Amino acid sequence: MLSIDSQFILNKLYIEPTNRCNLDCLTCMRNSWDEPLGYMPMDLFGQVIEGLKDFSPVPEVFFGGFGEPLSHPEIIEMVFRAKKAGATVKLITNGILLTPEMSRELLEAGIDFIWISIDGATPESYADIRLGAALPRVLHNIKQFNQIIVSSCYEECCAFVPQYRTRLGITFVAMKRNIGDLTAVLKMGRDFKVEHILVTNLLPYTKEMYDEILYANIWDSYGDPSLTLPRMNPKFVSLDDLYREVNTVNWLESHIANAINRCPFIDKGCGAISWDGNFSPCLALLHTNTSYVMGYSHSTRSWKIGNVREHSLKELWYNNDHLAFREKVKKFEFPPCSICGTCDFFENNEEDCWGNNFPSCGGCLWAQGLIRCP
Repeated sequence: MLSIDSQFILNKLYIEPTNRCNLDCLTCMRNSWDEPLGYMPMDLFGQVIEGLKDFSPVPEVFFGGFGEPLSHPEIIEMVFRAKKAGATVKLITNGILLTPEMSRELLEAGIDFIWISIDGATPESYADIRLGAALPRVLHNIKQFNQIIVSSCYEECCAFVPQYRTRLGITFVAMKRNIGDLTAVLKMGRDFKVEHILVTNLLPYTKEMYDEILYANIWDSYGDPSLTLPRMNPKFVSLDDLYREVNTVNWLESHIANAINRCPFIDKGCGAISWDGNFSPCLALLHTNTSYVMGYSHSTRSWKIGNVREHSLKELWYNNDHLAFREKVKKFEFPPCSICGTCDFFENNEEDCWGNNFPSCGGCLWAQGLIRCP
């Protein structure tokens, strides 16, 4: 087993069981790509699991990507095998397929954490974004999930004892059409006793959705003063008022500017594998797509380090080009494309005005703290 002493540790592996989905959401990357759809074959998944065993400690496994993991016919077996390999296992779902039967099987397989995407607090606002979805069904499934956990505590056979620690979280994609629902979604989280709620901005993959973003013109505040706050109860402080008056707010020895020019995938030691076995350094480079930044079209070409059918996970992680890229991104030696966005280089991530070749990350909104993933 490989013991990793370098600064480049594989801590978390995103595995995309499928890029197919049972919904057709307005916010989805599939609105701007032309890629084949499919499910990860189990023999390929087996190679990924064997690759995890080469690392110590075993990296966390996160089933997600740009499809609905629960739609994979072997997702329960995938969770079970990842847990058997020694990984902490998490998963994100839209909640439609999280039926009581699916919930029981996930618990028995040992799932540690389930994130549920909820982008609206009423059936109307929810369906407006997640076309084909039904909020009452999702909320019913969450309620049933919690009831199964509670009721299993009293089963004499104690079949669920190892799964008592399974936790829930909610993700919310904020945009103009649903930001008014955020307070109600937070209340849902409290009612369902979820552990964490993650709010992210919208990354528009179509020109129409660009009008929905909540972060337009946020860079206009450059030159304003910054503010440092002492320890105090935040409920007495109106952060909205503060942000209108200053450039950055330092809060408990950290400030919002820390999110700028910092790749969360690189900093946290993440890698990603698509349903067909291609390994990439992050979710943003997993699939070729088009998005809209600063009102301009920006094409992102995927970067595949290699495929797990041809190389072990250890070989892909320690690929020289891959490690050199991670070191470069840590220093973030890229121009501020997401602020500027005016030159021809901004049209894609092939190269930039600082002389960087593919892949150039200057236009990545994940690296600017605007887009977040669990």
